[in-house]
Amino acid sequence: MPAAWLSRIADGINVSVAFATRIPLANVGLTSGADVVRASWALPIVGVLVGGLGALTYWTAHLLGLTAASCAALTLAATLAATGCLHEDGLADTADGFGAGASRERKLEIMHDSRIGAYGSCALIVSILLRWSAVASLGDALHVTAALIAAHVAARGTLPAFMRLVPRARRDGLSAGAGAPTRATASIAACLGLLALGLTLGTVPALVAVSLIGLAGVLMGWLCIRQIGGQTGDVLGALEQVCEILILLTASAQSRAAI
Repeated sequence: MPAAWLSRIADGINVSVAFATRIPLANVGLTSGADVVRASWALPIVGVLVGGLGALTYWTAHLLGLTAASCAALTLAATLAATGCLHEDGLADTADGFGAGASRERKLEIMHDSRIGAYGSCALIVSILLRWSAVASLGDALHVTAALIAAHVAARGTLPAFMRLVPRARRDGLSAGAGAPTRATASIAACLGLLALGLTLGTVPALVAVSLIGLAGVLMGWLCIRQIGGQTGDVLGALEQVCEILILLTASAQSRAAI
């Protein structure tokens, strides 16, 4: 029935927003790993919210007469605040674990530790610098808006497929007992990501971005299986960051080529 169908859609969006952002939702309580996996098709919609907030911040700073560099810095700050640095935390933990651990068990132990090390710190610095420089290089607020929506939507759209195709490394944590996303869930998320790329970047840049994030997914899958035997939530966060960077760099390159 349409009402039940719409209710399931709303529930999925609410769960994904509650999990992946700091946006307060009154009617969403604690969610299990299974809830998050079932709702993961809606992660690209979270990307619309986060990217839209970043774009609004850029427009506001631009209208106030700030430089492109300052606008880009404030934009990143807004998106970091919106997500609570969820994916940045995963990137840092993955870099620390893969870089400093000598064995699979030690790598997983380091990734589970909330403290940050040299590898994680450097990974965060590089991630922020690349995203900041890419956004700042776009200059035009309309181009920034398109790039942010594309990056945040498509980067999250890759995650359910990665969760489905790459085995889990841990038997505890959020993913324990949750299972993998269904084929339909992964397909919906991927299609939403592809749609965002096509509508915002255009055909050729979108194809370049798809090729890059596909390659990133394959390499990340190979690396995490080799390092720790599979994927974790931290690995998913790292993959989101890598894909976000690649899309923003693609948009930056497209903008410079058009000059």
